[in-house]
Amino acid sequence: MIYSKIPQTDIEVSKICLGTMTYGQQNTEAEAHEQLDYAVEKGVNFIDTAEMYSIPGKIETQGSTERYIGSWLKNQKRDKLVVATKVTGPMPYFNYIREDLGFSKGVIHDALNKSLQRLQTDYVDVYQLHWPERNVNFFGQRNYKHDPNEKWKDNFKTVIETLDALVKEGKIRHYGVSNESSWGVMKQVNESKIHQLTSCKTIQNPYSLLNRTFEINLAEVCHRENIGLLAYSPLAFGALSGKYLNGQLPDNSRLKLFPAYSRYNNAQAVKLTSAYADLAKKHNLSLVQLSLAFVNQRSFVTSSIIGATSMAQLQENIGSIDLSLSEEILKEIDQIQDLQPNPAP
Repeated sequence: MIYSKIPQTDIEVSKICLGTMTYGQQNTEAEAHEQLDYAVEKGVNFIDTAEMYSIPGKIETQGSTERYIGSWLKNQKRDKLVVATKVTGPMPYFNYIREDLGFSKGVIHDALNKSLQRLQTDYVDVYQLHWPERNVNFFGQRNYKHDPNEKWKDNFKTVIETLDALVKEGKIRHYGVSNESSWGVMKQVNESKIHQLTSCKTIQNPYSLLNRTFEINLAEVCHRENIGLLAYSPLAFGALSGKYLNGQLPDNSRLKLFPAYSRYNNAQAVKLTSAYADLAKKHNLSLVQLSLAFVNQRSFVTSSIIGATSMAQLQENIGSIDLSLSEEILKEIDQIQDLQPNPAP
């Protein structure tokens, strides 16, 4: 396993982070524990979850992922593991989690305390704001459209003060953002500096061969402000495994079970996926190996968050850490991307 430090901290994390959002719907508790055991055996020490998981979010399974991790975590050496979770931001169809969805002091405290109970731990290493409170592009949206009637209060200082107090209390070690924009990250950084408060250390955004929008602005922010990307969906919801090519729709696949998750399966994305599959074959690699090795090698990536529903998938995903793509392959990847830049943001 390869390890890197979360920027501005002494926390060393595996370059591959185990994503867990399938625990509670696609994976049973026993399967979750099997995955966790295998990942740790292979050197993975970083686990990512969220209070709203499993996915798709629904009232019957909300919090199940944290509970599955918690029943495993209580029997582990806690100080050897890095656990990250998230507080849900405002979005009407998640109000079954709590009536007041936002990042007020009371909400953050309530959400964190419930996460700690489910995780059966007394602290979280990285606590993340799952998405912004304001209107911003995320989850595949394009072309920001400003809403002059938006009901949003600039709450950055209060949020950072709340998180800073939780760091001092020992309930969280550091905090990060997720599904954020360049403006949002810089606002976080500036507010922290002005008020001399603990700063944002990580950003969890999508990044893959089919979605390199992070490179446009946020990669520079990460380098210059020393913030690490926790790259989610590095296999684009499984599209970059190649399992959906040629019109295939395997049983129990995410797209078969949840057709609404078609973000990475439009015509342009399928065309590029096919090209990447040909490139991988040319160099005697699997498409999964090519896709994950690419993300793992990016200089602004602290860790890539992989997920799996089967042990075979998990083994291949973690095994990608042993690969390093040559400059020749990286140039060929860029040539393919030039055909249709970022077809699936």
